[in-house]
Order: sequence, then C-alpha cells, then structure tokens
Amino acid sequence: MADTTGKQRTKRSHNISVEAESSVREVRKAQQVASESQTPGLLLRAAMEVHSKRAVDAVDKIYYDSASDEELEEERSWAEFGTAQMARLFR
Repeated sequence: MADTTGKQRTKRSHNISVEAESSVREVRKAQQVASESQTPGLLLRAAMEVHSKRAVDAVDKIYYDSASDEELEEERSWAEFGTAQMARLFR
C-alpha cells in the first residue's frame, strides 16, 4: 500500500512486544499492506482519525447540549430540507 498522505516519511526504529508484532502482521495481512514497515503508520493514522472524530463529537455534544429549543428546531428543519433534496437528486 502506497503512502497516500503525500507527506515525507521519517525512518524510525522502535521496540515492540511480541504480541504487538503479531498484531502488526495480522493487520498487514488483513489490510493487504505491502510491507510490515508500512503497517505501524497505517495503525497510527487510524488512531489519529479516531482521536479527531472523538474531538469533533465532543464539540458537537457541547453545542447541542447548550443549544436552545429554537436552535434545535431550526437544525431539524434544515436536516429535513436536506434529506428531501437528496431524495430528489437520487430518484
């Protein structure tokens, strides 16, 4: 699997447990990654995506927990409008 980030790569050396090494091999096979050396980067990117999603979810929760009933009704109206428009587009 090629590096799709378009960013330069840095060579690093780390010691990992036997269990972690086994997991890296399993992920490499399951994801059909070209080499074991690419797999930790793939795993780190996945972990960073999870972290980013959790951060966005936390911000969303803060917004919706503090939004007034009027603001929430407007959000619902826009959601219904968007859903109707998408339904029209994909008929």
